[in-house]
Amino acid sequence: MAAIFSAASPPPPSSSGIDNHGLPRPPGRESPPPRLASGSLLPCLQLHQPVSQRNSRWTQHMICGLKKIRFAAILLYQPHHQGNMAFTGKYEFESDENYDEFVKKIGLPSDKVEKGKNCKIVTEVVQNGNDFTWTQHVPGGHTTTNSFTIDKEADMETMGGKKFKATVKMEGGKLVAEFPNYRHTVEICGGKLVEISTCSDVVYKRTSKKIA
Repeated sequence: MAAIFSAASPPPPSSSGIDNHGLPRPPGRESPPPRLASGSLLPCLQLHQPVSQRNSRWTQHMICGLKKIRFAAILLYQPHHQGNMAFTGKYEFESDENYDEFVKKIGLPSDKVEKGKNCKIVTEVVQNGNDFTWTQHVPGGHTTTNSFTIDKEADMETMGGKKFKATVKMEGGKLVAEFPNYRHTVEICGGKLVEISTCSDVVYKRTSKKIA
C-alpha cells in the first residue's frame, strides 16, 4: 500500500504494527522507505540513514565550508602587492625628518650636506611590472638614474656618486634595498612617495608629492 506524505496529511503517531508514516509493518520485516504517489523515494529518505552516518556527512560539509571561508580570508588579508604601474609618476620633494642627524651618521661631506638640505629633488619613476627606472633630478642640473628589476642584483648609484650593487625586493608593497651603510624603503602612501632610510638608530624620512 502506498502512502502520500505531505504537509496536508501528517503521519499518524506510531503504534503496534504501524510505522511512523502510517504504513502497516509486516511481521518480521522492516517497512520499506515511504514513497510518493509517483513511486519515487521521498526526499527525506536520508532521515532513515544511521545517525552516525548523517552526522559524518554533516561534519564533512561543515569542514568543507570552513575551508572555503578560511581560503577566502587568506586571499582577503594577504599583504597588498602593488600593481604594474603603482609607483609610476613624477614626485617633488615636500618635507623630510631627521635630515641633519642622518647625513652626519652616514658621513656625508659637509658641502653636500648643505646642498641637500630642503633640496627640491624631483623623483621620476617608470614601473613596468617588476622593472623600474628611477631618476632623481637635483636643482642645478645633476641627475641620477638607476634601473633595476625586483629580486635581481643591479648596479646602483647614490646621489652622491657612490656606485654599488644591490638587490631590490618587494615586501608588503614596499620597495626595499640595502645601500652601503643604510637600509632604504619606498612606498606609496596617500598618493605620495614616502622614502625611509635607516642607519643604526637614526631614521630619515622624505615625503614627495605627486606632480605628474
